[in-house]
Amino acid sequence: MKRRLFKAVEPYLYLLPTIIGLLLFSAGSVIATFFVSFTRWPIVTAPKWIGLGNYQAIIQSDLFWRVFWNTLYFVVLAVPLSVSASLAAAVLVNRGVRGVRFFRTVYFLPVVSSMVAVALVWSYMYNPEYGMLNFLLSVIGMQGPAWLSDARWAMPAMVIVTVWKGLGYSMVIFLAGLQNIPEELYEAAALDGAGPSRRFWRVTFPLLSPTLFFVLVITLINSFQVFEQTYVLTRGGPGNATLTLSYHIYENAFSFFRMGYAAAVSYVLFAFTFVITLIQFKLQHRWVFYG
Repeated sequence: MKRRLFKAVEPYLYLLPTIIGLLLFSAGSVIATFFVSFTRWPIVTAPKWIGLGNYQAIIQSDLFWRVFWNTLYFVVLAVPLSVSASLAAAVLVNRGVRGVRFFRTVYFLPVVSSMVAVALVWSYMYNPEYGMLNFLLSVIGMQGPAWLSDARWAMPAMVIVTVWKGLGYSMVIFLAGLQNIPEELYEAAALDGAGPSRRFWRVTFPLLSPTLFFVLVITLINSFQVFEQTYVLTRGGPGNATLTLSYHIYENAFSFFRMGYAAAVSYVLFAFTFVITLIQFKLQHRWVFYG
């Protein structure tokens, strides 16, 4: 009995350090943040319980709603572009052209690079005077914008960096899904007279829908949590045009020392992301093909 009991418990003993770490540094922090969101806590003094005061302040804050719509605007731009660009790259790489391993490596290099380093490089490329992007535009007779100083272009500039950074990660996932589609289905579709476009929409896209759903959910969650791009490229400017929820939380917590308010905003962000993800899971049966 002791040996059988030990064999049943043994796997959990190996997992115990990880479980303790998760409870202390993840679950514990999440629970503590929830209680902090009901307090006024400027760090230097003890927290004071104010109930729903922070959440009422959020609802009444014009700045919060500006930040909220900025974040939503970023998500609406970044998610479709990221998913479609990575899917297109995966389809091209999956065709088995010469040097495909080289291209896979090139596409994946940004993923293993730090977002801070990537954003710094792009900040030089966006420079309106000596940046490479405006130089290339001038070669073809176009005047480039002041990317990060123009309220109209600052958010699209952040989206471009985000799409470029995450392209390789989603591409590899799509590539795995593409390689699991039986080749016989393409051969049968070709015999029936289906061209490349029809084969993609009638064979590839339906069978790739579970992978597409996974990539869409992950990309959506990551887009709502955008922070490094805002911190390095714009610091929320110009004129709060790129101020996103994650950076708004950071500012309130570590610049203005409004820990309770920042905790409340973080839970609002969590709740909104959770609801959007839940809606996706509820609607997935309408468009995801499982075979």
